[in-house]
Amino acid sequence: MIKKDKTEAEAKVAELINDLQRTRADFENYRKQVEAQKQALAGTTKLATVYKVLPLLDDLDRAIITYPELAPLQKSLQKTLDELHLQKINSAPGAEFNPNLHDAITVEDGEGEKEVVAETLRPGYYYENEVLRPAMVKVRHLQ
Repeated sequence: MIKKDKTEAEAKVAELINDLQRTRADFENYRKQVEAQKQALAGTTKLATVYKVLPLLDDLDRAIITYPELAPLQKSLQKTLDELHLQKINSAPGAEFNPNLHDAITVEDGEGEKEVVAETLRPGYYYENEVLRPAMVKVRHLQ
């Protein structure tokens, strides 16, 4: 009888140990899942904030063109953009047109097969090395 009770007790202890190990594993998985969700939410929030700042950057670019005395702001603005991992897409006149980076609004007739940016209507931006907003450009053909 004692041996039977001992065997039943050992079986019960083994069962409780397995339950405890499963509970610990479940808790650890839950903790990792919550941490991943928090990080995803933080990334989404940062992206949404950066996206809402783009119209302000557009206005500031236009203001600097109109009022050259505001040009010193450009340097501090660029430093802030670098810290946010936000970079302008190259859409200077003469830059090669890339449909992945540029949104062509018009295409001017010209000679040749090569498409280049003729004018930037709205700058585009990379955010953490991905296109956040393509540059809105006019395109022309060159040889």
